[in-house]
Amino acid sequence: MAPRPFACIAGLVVMAMTVAAGQTPAVQSIRVQGNVWMLVGGGSVNAAVQIGDDGVLVVDTMTEALAEPMVAEIKRLAGDKPIRWIINTHAHPDHTGGNAKVAAAGRSIIAGNFAGQAGQAAANFAQIIAHENAGNRLGEVKPPLPVHATPAETFFGAQHEIFFNDEAVQLIHVPHAHSDGDVMVFFRKSDVLVAGDLYLNTTFPVINVAQGGSISGILAALNRTIDVTVPRKKQEGGTFVIPGHGRLADEADVVEYRDMSTIIRDRFADAAKRKQTLAQVKAARLVRDYEGRYGAGQGFWTTDAFVEAVYKTIGGPVATKEGQ
Repeated sequence: MAPRPFACIAGLVVMAMTVAAGQTPAVQSIRVQGNVWMLVGGGSVNAAVQIGDDGVLVVDTMTEALAEPMVAEIKRLAGDKPIRWIINTHAHPDHTGGNAKVAAAGRSIIAGNFAGQAGQAAANFAQIIAHENAGNRLGEVKPPLPVHATPAETFFGAQHEIFFNDEAVQLIHVPHAHSDGDVMVFFRKSDVLVAGDLYLNTTFPVINVAQGGSISGILAALNRTIDVTVPRKKQEGGTFVIPGHGRLADEADVVEYRDMSTIIRDRFADAAKRKQTLAQVKAARLVRDYEGRYGAGQGFWTTDAFVEAVYKTIGGPVATKEGQ
């Protein structure tokens, strides 16, 4: 039986308390429903695994430091079932830093003409799938990543599908959202959506302007998430959503986050019509009613950084040399 939403949330609270108490950060898991488990690393970054007779499919590999405990937790859950596939939702190192170690812990099934092209050594690693833009960015990392830590399979369309563990798995690309290479991963039979950093519930939306991100893309991603998810009863449960960071969610949580993002987008659009400068927008504190829940004065993603990103992209994605 699938866990109740409150049980899932309670489990994640216990994880967070463990980290807050100063104990060594590790990777812990909670079964969401169906064949899918949510992994939480160091209390800050999420990944997911689907486990079945065909083996293990991993969505995101956390950071390099968390890769070994992540593999250990997967083995605890899956026993001797091999890791066959890794899906990267995007290219950023908090979600791909463990690619090399997690892939090396897996095995691929390679047959047909491709077996001769890839060589037998390729079978000693799990195969990585990503959107083409994310694959290109991973291929440009300096110093270069090992070949097995970069995608062996990429796609450039709006969607890509595989069938694994008796379940259809859809990779849905939403352009110019968090970046230009993000995908969400929908396990159709288990009814679980892994959102990566297209949705998180710890901060304001993270928009990487230099890599083609935009507030309009974020809204498109949130709306697509709402299209995919279906609540079970009284807007609770049903399709579960695993965010890139934060607690397990469902459609109602995403709707609330989408509504907040829409209100902020409209405020900035009005400011743009009145030709307000960035300094004026910051002085107006257009996000002040949400700062207590999502804002930050320091760290990687501050309120100021979010305001600047929305201001820059209110008319659409910003074309930059890095983001092309």
